[in-house]
Amino acid sequence: MTKTQKSVYIALLAAQATVIAMLERLIPNLFAFAPGAKLGLSNMITLVAIFTLSSKDSFKVVTMRLLLSTLLGGTLSTFLYSFAGSYLSFFSMLAVRKLGPKRVSFIGISATGGILFNVGQLLVASFIAQSISVMLYLPVLSFAGILAGVAVGLAGNFMMKNIATIKKMQSEEAKLSPLSQAWYEMTLGQ
Repeated sequence: MTKTQKSVYIALLAAQATVIAMLERLIPNLFAFAPGAKLGLSNMITLVAIFTLSSKDSFKVVTMRLLLSTLLGGTLSTFLYSFAGSYLSFFSMLAVRKLGPKRVSFIGISATGGILFNVGQLLVASFIAQSISVMLYLPVLSFAGILAGVAVGLAGNFMMKNIATIKKMQSEEAKLSPLSQAWYEMTLGQ
């Protein structure tokens, strides 16, 4: 794959994640027990990026999504919450992915991201409110994060298996890293 093709792929993933994030803002809250909780559908694209690109390039996708979605309809406070949640989620998913396909599933990685996205947001809320009591909402948001993570993980897993471009990009990345190769072989085996 040429550098230009990779740049286009990164830009497309960032654009897709941004559009999904913008559309998700239009969906009413699905978790009646957890006001403010969202599915985090743009994390499907983050998962695809983690499994088809290097860590550096998948970081670019997350950063571009964060900046674009803020510029297209966010505020400073939504940026702060999204910043903390997005990066904590991203780095945790990268860390859990390193356990390999024999120890953790695609859905487990997604659920980890869902939970830690909420932790990041609560840390910001706690800082802004100058009170640690905001963290009392963590059990409720953790449950919502697990549910959302499973849903996003199932959708992302479906995308990884059934979209030819994603499969091609994953096979390209598998040539560069033994860990990526193990995940690629697991995807083929299912």
